[in-house]
Amino acid sequence: MGIASVNPTTGQWIKSFEPLDDKEVQAKIEVAQRAFEQYRHTSFAQRSYWLSNAAALLRDAQQQQTLAELMTLEMGKPITQAIAEIQKCALVCDYYAEHAVTFLADEPAPSDASLSWVKYQPLGVILAVMPWNFPFWQVFRFAAPALMAGNAALLKHASNVPQCAIAIAQLLDRAGFPAGTFQTLLISAAQVEAVVRSPHVKAATLTGSEPAGANLAKIAGECLKKTVLELGGSDPFIVTASADLDEAVAVAVKARMLNNGQSCIAAKRFIVLDPVADAFTEKFVRAFRNLKIGDPADASTDLGPLATSTIREQLHQQVQAAIAGGGELLTGGQFWPDAPEGYFYEPTILKNIPKTCPMYREEFFGPVALLFVVPDLDAAIALANDTPFGLGASAWTGDRQESTRLICELEAGSVFINGMVKSDPRLPFGGTKHSGYGRELGRPGILEFVNIKTVWVK
Repeated sequence: MGIASVNPTTGQWIKSFEPLDDKEVQAKIEVAQRAFEQYRHTSFAQRSYWLSNAAALLRDAQQQQTLAELMTLEMGKPITQAIAEIQKCALVCDYYAEHAVTFLADEPAPSDASLSWVKYQPLGVILAVMPWNFPFWQVFRFAAPALMAGNAALLKHASNVPQCAIAIAQLLDRAGFPAGTFQTLLISAAQVEAVVRSPHVKAATLTGSEPAGANLAKIAGECLKKTVLELGGSDPFIVTASADLDEAVAVAVKARMLNNGQSCIAAKRFIVLDPVADAFTEKFVRAFRNLKIGDPADASTDLGPLATSTIREQLHQQVQAAIAGGGELLTGGQFWPDAPEGYFYEPTILKNIPKTCPMYREEFFGPVALLFVVPDLDAAIALANDTPFGLGASAWTGDRQESTRLICELEAGSVFINGMVKSDPRLPFGGTKHSGYGRELGRPGILEFVNIKTVWVK
């Protein structure tokens, strides 16, 4: 279907968009380059003013509702979560509007020179290839630091959220950013390579699948261009015998079902120590069965549809393969029968998928939890690390020594003790292993796309 809005709640087509042709893409890249040549000389105070304007627009109640409804329409996010996403975008704008001047200030660096320091300068035009699952947050967590650093930005958004992509560019225009500083490219995946290879594009960032990240990195590598990749995840959620079980279960359900289960940093593998396994399992299954599935536009809905029919089909195939491979189905495992037209899937729990099953190491991108029972903390850590991914990890314990071990030994870009893995503008975010490289957010996030220049004067 190409670039199109399709309502995943009903399966109905909404609107299609014609991709830009090659000449139009090249023209937009040249506009971005000309805009950068002027924009790079603007002051931090001026950029901060524009970014603060964007935050104010995102906080406007009517604007929030409009953008949230657009998200719900195009990719099925429950409306309360969609509103929260818009509010979080305002936070990241405020954060970099306030802190960029400090993050990028010249830093004295004593040496054998009369005077030496480190200077931070923008790279140029940056391409962002962004996913559909957090269609506003993923873009703003890139755009806020990139724009504050003085770069220009090109957005290639997922093909199923074109109206969100257009709305973001319109909002930044309304905030006052100079024309061409941030542009949305309505293009196909096949057109990305030409954009990366353009001499005006200096770096690229991608949030998405492993194959997409590997392909972008290959192209950028051939051009010797910087990349930042945030890819898949199969995050462990470890529950020890010393944990607060009721709190752990409540957060476990939220951590798996956020965004209808379609999040890279969602808890996906629930690793429970044997002494509390029966109690955790009983509470966990009951909570899954009590979730309200339905229209994501209804504020009382817990779980909406998956974003596309293809995603639902792939998820169901994984579930069936896991059962055939020896996993035990505790609940769910089917298309939701009450919505034959939409892309709904039942909340599902699979227990103890054996290592011999290929699904053991795969990422399940939907409302499917993988439950494992282990004898002790050693086994829990070993199982948590037995994956090609390393994005985030959550662990629940009331024991300080257990906490220390978990922090030090879990192979992940972030470890949350007694809390759900989440991104925060104040903290660096990213993964290890096949979950990607580089960091977004915090000070490290703004340093990814600047020239860290050494200055030496005698």
